[in-house]
Amino acid sequence: MAERSLRGRSIGAKSLESDEGVVLAARREVTYVCPEGHRTIVPFAIQAAAPSTWICHCGKTGIQENSEEDLLESGKPKRSHYDMLLERRSEEELKELLASRLERHASGEDLLD
Repeated sequence: MAERSLRGRSIGAKSLESDEGVVLAARREVTYVCPEGHRTIVPFAIQAAAPSTWICHCGKTGIQENSEEDLLESGKPKRSHYDMLLERRSEEELKELLASRLERHASGEDLLD
């Protein structure tokens, strides 16, 4: 009889509890950057203290992005791609370049030249 009552159920494979009414703890995401440039985002509870370092999937140690250690290590604050672009070209040059590329694209020219 016991064999028949368990038929159709896999014991331990599925929980009979539901997630209804469950409230998850508030979280924050901390980003770590390793020397290879890999970014790892790790969620922590808000009240939990995040470690200053985290082991990256490549095996090297990453430090918290925008932390004091990160700023001290590089010697200056991080620059965005746009900041680096503006170091090479002015906004007028960028507008002219965009206009010429859009013209070439509309005419069907190869843009890789």
